[in-house]
Amino acid sequence: MAEKTDTRERVRRFLIRVMSRTHGGVYRTSGGRLLGRVAGMPVLLLKTTGRGSGRPRTATLTYFRDGGDLVVIGSFGGSDLPPAWWLNLQRDPRASVLIRGTTSRVTARAATAEEHDRLWPLVTETNPGYARYQRRTARPIPIVLLRPERE
Repeated sequence: MAEKTDTRERVRRFLIRVMSRTHGGVYRTSGGRLLGRVAGMPVLLLKTTGRGSGRPRTATLTYFRDGGDLVVIGSFGGSDLPPAWWLNLQRDPRASVLIRGTTSRVTARAATAEEHDRLWPLVTETNPGYARYQRRTARPIPIVLLRPERE
């Protein structure tokens, strides 16, 4: 039974990656005019540096704003593994975001425990799917704050 569950989990993670790449391609090509919202939340493309390869890696993520910060959630669909983009940011917190055709440099950090406690109800109220993802996994789902760099 564990093998069947493991296969199901691998397939689910694969499908998340394929959907994210497809979504990101349409979003980028349309300058954010198409697929700019998912589940009532706006979308951004996050470009990180691969922690092993050193190559640019792009993830399509929903986000919301908290003051001047952009807030993204490291759910990976409730997988027990953290998303690669979060592991990349832990190695190098400098990244860039593309929002509706505009690219900005950002610096990432995990929300503090207090920030997480304050933001999590807003996250799950905006998109209840995140609460289901948290129930699906034993790992704490990180809330990541992206602070735009001043020009």
